[in-house]
Order: sequence, then C-alpha cells, then structure tokens
Amino acid sequence: MAVLKLQAPTKDYLWGGNRLVDEFGKRPAGDVTAESWELSCYPGCESVIENGEFAGKTLTDYINEKGKNVLGKNCKKFRDFPILIKLIDARKNLSLQVHPSDDYALKKEGQYGKTEMWYIIDAKDDAFLYYGFKREISKEEFRKRIENQTLTEVLNAYPVSKGDVVFIEADTLHAIGEGILLAEIQENSDITYRVYDYGRRDKNGNLRKLHIEKALEVTDLFPAKKVPRPEPHIGNCKYFTVDKVNLSGKIMNKLSGTVDENSFLHILFLSGEGEIKNDNEDVRFKKGDSFFLPAGDGNYEICGECEALFTYI
Repeated sequence: MAVLKLQAPTKDYLWGGNRLVDEFGKRPAGDVTAESWELSCYPGCESVIENGEFAGKTLTDYINEKGKNVLGKNCKKFRDFPILIKLIDARKNLSLQVHPSDDYALKKEGQYGKTEMWYIIDAKDDAFLYYGFKREISKEEFRKRIENQTLTEVLNAYPVSKGDVVFIEADTLHAIGEGILLAEIQENSDITYRVYDYGRRDKNGNLRKLHIEKALEVTDLFPAKKVPRPEPHIGNCKYFTVDKVNLSGKIMNKLSGTVDENSFLHILFLSGEGEIKNDNEDVRFKKGDSFFLPAGDGNYEICGECEALFTYI
C-alpha cells in the first residue's frame, strides 16, 4: 500500500496572511500566503509527491503512470480528477463572488463548476462570511446594487466560529470574511466570477477584474438553502464525502481503516503528530501534512494525536 505525502503549491493572493507558513509549515508564496492547494491535479498547480519511488513527480504523473484505478470506481463518472482541497488564510475579506454549476462551466469555460464546503479551523471572535441573500431579489436590483456598491445590504451575513461547517452550492453568491482560517473541499475548478472587491488593486496597481455579466447569468437570487450536517459525516454530496477524525493521544490514540476499491482517501492533518502505518511502511505526520492513499490498497493504521479531515468520493 502506498502512502503518498503531498507538497502543496501555494498562492499569494492579496487578502492572505502568514498563518499557513507560520503554523502549518507551508512554503511561502510571497509576502503573504493566502492558499495552499493540498490535493490538486489542476493544470499548473499540481500537488507534488515527497516520498517513495514517485518523489518529485506530480500527483497527475502518478495517476497517469499507475492508471485511473488508483482513484477508485466512484471516480469513473467524472471526466477529470474530481476534487481540489485547499487551506485558506483570509487575513482580509475575500471578494463577493459566485462559482457556476457544472452545466454552465463545462459549456462556457471547459471545466467543472464549483460546489464546495468549508470547515472552519479558526476564526476571530466576530468573524462572519456572506452566504446567499436575505431575501429574493430581481436581476435588475442585483445589477443596480453592484453598480452603486450596496450589495452587502441584502446579503446574508453568517457568523462562524471554530468547528463550523458551511456548504456552498454552485451559483450561490458568497465571500469569506477576514480573520477566518479554513479548509475548503471543492470540485476541481478554478472558476470565480467576482462582482465586488472593495476597489482593491493587484500588485501591479490594477483594479482586480470583475465578471459581472457572467455572475448575472448564474447567480441564484434568493436566500441560500441551509444544508443540514449529513451525520456521521461533516460533508456529503455527489462530488465528495468528508469525515472529521480526532485522536486525543491518550484515551484514543489509534485508528484503523481500509482503502477499498471504491475511492482513494485523502488525509489532511489540522493538528498533532504521529504515524500512518501499513504493511510496507511507517510514515510520520505532523500538523499541516497531506497524504494520498490510492484506492484498493488495503489496510492502514494511524497512531498518535491529531485532528484530521478524511476526504473520499
């Protein structure tokens, strides 16, 4: 059984901070490090394998060489590698934005749309995010409020704290607020339509691009549906399933599991340290580490203390 440790590409978007570097050991992307792409086969931003015979190669290289069976039977319904997992450090507010559904995105952009979920790792006391509208509005009102910069007046401001889970369906207007550190599990897409960005300029002094006409085409103009937590999971939809695992290191310091033929398993450690063991090797982990376990590779055991997110299809 292979336990592939992944190295994440990082992004220096202007709203980011330094927690991913200081607390999670990520490689700096620049003066700020806004995102680390923990599980990615997105072209040009792929995870790189750190250990074993594929060290130095991308996860895409590994899949191409080993064959798509390493992804599992449940992934056969997807054209491309299905998901993208990130850590996000929002030191400042993100733009108000929307991601399209698969139908629109595949037709207009040639890639998947973006349904996503957020697990809040940490948040300042008064942290909130924008999630859908307070009430239904017309497309004309939507456009007018974008133009006169009053859109936030009709948005649902959603307070969040550590441990919260928020599910964001495609076509839902949203924004992560400042002071939030989160893990994002999403479809394998990088399509974002911005409608408002606080008049900020990029590193070259240019206003960041807006995508108002496309946003007008796809945005659901009514209050977002509340998605109940799908116990025993913290996230579950047709694109991914996410479980949260806690090992105290004392009362419970060991977890055994099996990676069957249905899906690969991705493990993202949010805290702690210990070992992942199987028949062939023991691999150490610490806070911030990310691992890919191929489908059908059998039994594993995690020993130590940790909080982790397990994601599979």
